[in-house]
Parts: sequence; structure tokens; C-alpha cells
Amino acid sequence: MRKILFVCLGNICRSPAAEALFRARCPQIATDSAGTSDYHIGDPPYGPMQAAALARGVDMSDLRARQFSAGDFAAFDLIVVMDHANRHDVEALRPSGSTTPVMLFAPMAGAAAVQEVPDPYYTRDFDGCLDLLEAAAAGLQRHVALSD
Repeated sequence: MRKILFVCLGNICRSPAAEALFRARCPQIATDSAGTSDYHIGDPPYGPMQAAALARGVDMSDLRARQFSAGDFAAFDLIVVMDHANRHDVEALRPSGSTTPVMLFAPMAGAAAVQEVPDPYYTRDFDGCLDLLEAAAAGLQRHVALSD
């Protein structure tokens, strides 16, 4: 597995943070992030999320929001989504014949009861979101290592 895409709604909180955390762990794997909406195309990650991540030593200021497209199925080996709505929206764009896996990120944290990464844009819990994303990034790192 060499190319992973992280997807959330607006691509300004969860998915860029997930991308930044994972690329810090696995710099040899190409990563990107996208949103299912077009709300923030071209915008940097949300200021409070950037600040919370930077407090942990993770800089994501170089990232810019973009919208998910059907072409991402061909461009990536794995698409990782933050919640069920993101999964639904991504799957709605799946081209016929595409076999690219789409999986929820939160279960990779190891807490079976947690299925979704809550959106801190609404919950305002940036640190709690980052805790879950860090644990899920570690789980994804193990998953990638096992699949190679």
C-alpha cells in the first residue's frame, strides 16, 4: 500500500489532521486528504485544529482543502473516511469496476465501539479528536505493515 487518502466533510479538521499525523508516522507512504463537500476548497486547515495539532508537534499548515472526486478511486490504494456519511458520499462516486477499499478510520484505534471520528468543527473538542486520530493512525500503520 503506497497511497492513502483521508476523507471528511470539509477537509479542514479531521482529514487533514489524520493525514498529517499519519505522514509523520509513515513518511514513505504518499498521503492526501479531501472533503466530500466543496465548502472550503483551497482553504488551509481550520485554525483551532492547526493550533491543537501544532501543540503536539504536528504541522499541517501546508495542506489545502480539496473536494473528493471519482478519480481518487484510481489514484489511491486505500480511502479512509471519518464517518458513515463520508463513506456514503464517497461510495456514491465509485466508478463501475473500482475495487479500491473504503474504510472507517475510528475502528483502527482499537475501540470497537467507536465507529466515527466526531467533527471538532461542531464539538469543539480538538484534543479529543486528535487523541482518536493518533490512535487510529497507529492502527493504520500496523494495518499497512501487515498488508505489505
